[in-house]
Amino acid sequence: MLHINDLTYRIGEKVLFEKATLALPAGARAGLIGRNGAGKSTLFRLIFGELSPESGRIQVRKGIRIGTVAQEAPGGEESLLNIVLAADKERAALLRELETVTDPHRIGEIHTRLADIDAHAAPARAARILAGLGFSEEEMHRPCSSFSGGWRMRVALAAALFAAPDLLLLDEPTNYLDLEGVLWLKQFLRSYPHTFLLISHDRDLLTDSVNVIVHLTERRLDFYSGNFETFQKLRAARQAQMMKLRKKQEEKRRHMEAFIARFRAKASKARQAQSRLKALARMKEVELVVEERVPPFYFPSPTRRLNPPLIRLEEAAAGYDGRAVLRDLNLRIDPDDRIALLGLNGQGKSTLAKVLCGRLPLLSGVMRHHKRLRTGYFAQHQLEELNPQQSPYQHVLDLMPEATEAERRAKLGQFGFSADLADNPVQTLSGGEKARLLFMLAGFHAPHLLVLDEPTNHLDMEARARLIEALNDYEGAVILIAHDRQLIEAVADRLWLVDGGVVRPFEGDLADYERLVLERARMMRKRARAEKSACEGRRGQAAGETEAAKKQQAAPGERRPNVGRLRRELARLEEDMAALEEKIGVFDAALDGGRLYAEDAEQAARFAAARTRLAEELTRLEERWLALSATLEELEAARSQS
Repeated sequence: MLHINDLTYRIGEKVLFEKATLALPAGARAGLIGRNGAGKSTLFRLIFGELSPESGRIQVRKGIRIGTVAQEAPGGEESLLNIVLAADKERAALLRELETVTDPHRIGEIHTRLADIDAHAAPARAARILAGLGFSEEEMHRPCSSFSGGWRMRVALAAALFAAPDLLLLDEPTNYLDLEGVLWLKQFLRSYPHTFLLISHDRDLLTDSVNVIVHLTERRLDFYSGNFETFQKLRAARQAQMMKLRKKQEEKRRHMEAFIARFRAKASKARQAQSRLKALARMKEVELVVEERVPPFYFPSPTRRLNPPLIRLEEAAAGYDGRAVLRDLNLRIDPDDRIALLGLNGQGKSTLAKVLCGRLPLLSGVMRHHKRLRTGYFAQHQLEELNPQQSPYQHVLDLMPEATEAERRAKLGQFGFSADLADNPVQTLSGGEKARLLFMLAGFHAPHLLVLDEPTNHLDMEARARLIEALNDYEGAVILIAHDRQLIEAVADRLWLVDGGVVRPFEGDLADYERLVLERARMMRKRARAEKSACEGRRGQAAGETEAAKKQQAAPGERRPNVGRLRRELARLEEDMAALEEKIGVFDAALDGGRLYAEDAEQAARFAAARTRLAEELTRLEERWLALSATLEELEAARSQS
C-alpha cells in the first residue's frame, strides 16, 4: 500500500528523516506516534507530494485514493449534509452528469455505476457520520457558515471519513472532538474497511482502534505489529535487549583494551595486540535511544487551605444574551474535589466552567464562594489572547513587577521555560509551548481551584504524562473538561454529566459512560429506522419499485402487489438486523480495551475483520429496510386514495 525507502528530509539545519524506511500493508490500521516536532505532519505532506524528499522515495500503490481532513474549515451556505456528500467526488460527478446526459447507453452506465458504489445509501451514511460527531438531524441541514470554526472542522473530518479513501491520513482528529465524539470515532476506525495512518497522542484511541504502530524516533520509522499497549511492551523488551548488548559490548571492549595495554609492547604478543586494536576500532557501539527530557509542569498549591465549600450554586441559571443554557444549578465544590465534566459539546460544560471562574455572570440564582477564593482558568481559546510579540519573560514581568530578574527567571524555570525559551516571542513558540505558558498563567498565584477546559490538545504523550503528575501533586480543587480518557481516569474522582440543560452527578466510571454513549447511538439508529427517515438519494430506488408496482397495478388481469408480503419481509429484516447488532456487540466486547490485541494479535485481527463484515451486512440490510419501507408507504397511500 505505502512504501517509504531511504527517506531523508530536513528543514533548515534540522534533520527530520535520515534514510527512514517503512512498508505499510493494505488494510493496516496504523497509529503514527512521536514527540511533537519530530516530523509527523511533515511526513503526511511528503506522502501527499506537497513536499519533495531530499533523497529516497515514497511510493503509493498505483490507482489508490489518498484522503485527509481539509486544513481549512469548510464554510459557505451549503448544508452540512451536502458538504459531506460532495466529498464522494465520483458520486457527485455522476449525479451532475445525469442531469444533462441524453445518451440512453450512457444513462444506463451511470445508473449501473451508481448502484455499484451504493450511491443511494450515501445520504444515510453521511448522516450517520455527522450524528456520530455530534450533529443533530436539524443541524445537518443548516448552512455551514452558521457554525463556529471548531464545529466546521468536525464537518471536514466527517467529509474525510465519508469519502472512505483507500489510504486515509488523519492528523490529530480528536482535537476538535468531545469525549463522546472520540468514543464514536474509536468505534468507527475499528471497522474502517481500508487503510489508515493516524497521528494521535490519545493512548486510548491508539490502544482500541489500531493494529499497527509506526514510531517516529531518532529520524527513522520503526514498525510494530499490534496496538499501543503491545508497542509499549515490545519497545521495553527491545530497550532491555539493547542494554544487555551494550553491557556485553562494554565488557568485551574493556577486555580488549586490557589485553592491548598489557601485551602491546611484547614482541611475541604484538600481532595479537594489533589484531585486537583493529577489532576494537571496527566495533560499532550499540546505540541506546535516549528520550529527550520533557520539562515538568508545576501548579503551586494554595498556601492557605479554605474551609468548605469553596463554591455553592443555588437555583442558578447561566447562558448568553438572556437565553439559559444551564438551569436549576444546585452544586457544591469543596477544596479537595476533583471533578470531570461529561457531556456532548454544546450542552454547557464550558459555560459552567466560565461561571465557576467568575467569567460569566448568572442569569438568575445565587453563587456563593469563599471571600479569599482564587481560581485559575485554562481554555484553548486563550491561545489567541496571548500577546504574540511578548515573550514569556515579559508576561511574568507584568505579574511580578517588584521582583528581581533572578526571581522572575526562577519562576519561569519552575514552569519549564529555559533561559532561551523564556525570551522568545510568543508567536515563535509551538502549540505545546504556548499551552505551557497558559498553564503558568493559570497557576501563577497558587489558586484554590483550577478549571481546565481541554488542556491536552497541543501536548504529546510525554507532556500529558507530566501534566497528570503535576495535577496529582497539586493540592487544590480541579474542574476538568477533556476528551482524553487517561487524563480523566488519572485525575478525577467524581464525574458530573452536563446534559439537557442540567448538571447532575454520574454514578459510574468512564467505562459505564462509554457503554451509555454507544447504547444511545444504537437506539438513535433504531429510532431512525422506526421513523422511516429516508434521506435524499434513497428515493430513487424506492421510486423505481413504486413505479413498477403501479404499472403492475394498472395492468389488466395482473396481481396487485402483496402488501402483506412486504410487511413480512420488513419484519424478517428487523429480526436479522437485531441479530447482527447482537453479534457485533459480542465482538465489540471481545475487542474492548485492546487486551486481545496484546495477548493474541492474530485472533484480534480475525475478530476485527469479522466485525467489519457484520457491520457491512448490517448497513446493507438497513438500506434494504428503508427502501422497502418507502415502497410500502407509497402503496398504502395509493390504496387509501383509490
